[in-house]
Amino acid sequence: MAEQPAAAPHTHEKREHWSGQTAFILAAIGSAVGLGNIWRFPGQAYENGGGAFMIPYLVALLTAGIPILFLEHAIGHRFRGSAPLAMKRVHRHAEGVGWLHVAICFVIGLYYTAIIAWALSYFFFSFSLSYQDDPAGFFLGDYLQLGEAGTVSLSFVPQVIIPLVAVWLITIVVLALGLHNGVERLNLIGIPVLVATFMVIVVRALFLDGAGDGIEALFTPDFAALGDPQVWIAAYGQIFFSLSLAYGIMITYASYRRRRSNITSPGLVVAFGNSSFELLAGIGVFAALGFLASQQGVAVGDLEGLAGPFLSFVTFPAVIAEMPGGQFFGALFFASLVLAGLTSLVSVLQVVSSALQDKLNLKPRTAAVAVGGVSAVLSIVGFGTTTGLYLLDTVDQWSNQLGIVAGAITMIAAAIWIGRRGHELERHLAAVSTLRPGKAWLWLVSAVALLLIYMFVDKAVSLLIDGYEGYPTWYLVVFGWGTVAFLALAALLMPLMRWRKDIVHFHPWPTREQLNLPADVGERHTEDYDPRSGS
Repeated sequence: MAEQPAAAPHTHEKREHWSGQTAFILAAIGSAVGLGNIWRFPGQAYENGGGAFMIPYLVALLTAGIPILFLEHAIGHRFRGSAPLAMKRVHRHAEGVGWLHVAICFVIGLYYTAIIAWALSYFFFSFSLSYQDDPAGFFLGDYLQLGEAGTVSLSFVPQVIIPLVAVWLITIVVLALGLHNGVERLNLIGIPVLVATFMVIVVRALFLDGAGDGIEALFTPDFAALGDPQVWIAAYGQIFFSLSLAYGIMITYASYRRRRSNITSPGLVVAFGNSSFELLAGIGVFAALGFLASQQGVAVGDLEGLAGPFLSFVTFPAVIAEMPGGQFFGALFFASLVLAGLTSLVSVLQVVSSALQDKLNLKPRTAAVAVGGVSAVLSIVGFGTTTGLYLLDTVDQWSNQLGIVAGAITMIAAAIWIGRRGHELERHLAAVSTLRPGKAWLWLVSAVALLLIYMFVDKAVSLLIDGYEGYPTWYLVVFGWGTVAFLALAALLMPLMRWRKDIVHFHPWPTREQLNLPADVGERHTEDYDPRSGS
């Protein structure tokens, strides 16, 4: 390890801190481990080569996931602010990149809460197995009361709104309690409970009849799939989305670490911890699917709903209804979904809350109530209705497939290409961490950006030409491309607002001199603006 710089300077800037490294790691894992680990990874692996998918998945983890994770940790830790403030300190014109991240988190929070509300409802349904006779009919008809696709309805569904309000109240309370008493405690309790609960489910699933067939279906390699570029893109997409990259979450969470903190080793723990949980989820889910297939006398591949919400709310309830002790294991499964969802949701909204705290000089409680109150109303109006599932599907597609990828591209461009902060961030990581990333890290980050540009263009063209799920064009323009327009407007307009607190009198540590960097390179991009304006 490089010689440690002198002690971190004491500045007048007050910022909340994690109580320790374990708290940070659990919070970062809590953010990364979410609903997508349980329902997205198994389906992605199955559809993209089975066991052979592990090869591009591991390559993507090493060449994209970990390098981008290090980049976000470095930005957050060195420039010590929410996503907009940290990016403004990276380059004076890059604040909009941070607001793009904030806007993405705001949008995701609106619909992510609805899915957690469904899981909370199903937790209670499991005790009576209300869904056992017809899981699909119960989910779409009895529960969601699903209306016509591609339409807008203001017909509210009480059994969705009640848990939705409950989830929002819990989330607002956690955020209002602040970093230490709220976010940190949720993860310190929630993540160990989540892992223990899901382990029970996986072990039980492995002893069900037909479990071996399910595991075989998941891991039987189709090496021919490795020649398909789309399989590799799917692997990079899975790593990217499952690690919570380019949402501003890791920038925000890293900014709460004390100045003298090891950054890279905990980053590896988070990355491999997330992937381990995905693998565990894949084994558990497909063992259960093998059981369902054996009960129905069909092959695993003939089952419907092997990914997404239908896996959790239609296919898995069918498994639960068939298995011995279904009430108990059903409750455990949906409790796991609620826990995984809550830890991720809180991290998403902490990005928004932190940004408003920095920009408007708000207290955590004020920011939490403002963010949570506005979000809750929009969430209920949009996703508590009979057409909420269609809206969720559309907004998720555009915000994830286009918004997050754009957030990653612009972050890398601002930090590495335009702001020329690459060597500074690399030396920062080397100075405070036991594991040095090395200069090859910067090349990997730039290479990933080129791949992401291709993914963005490919997906945008596909959505423009082919549409999505057969929804009417007007619907996709309003709610799909309208989501993208909202993200762009937030990135353009929010930097015009003046900062309500002094953000100039900030000194990165270690200093540029301690990092053996020229004093002039990069500094002119951040030090010559007036804190009273947005310029």
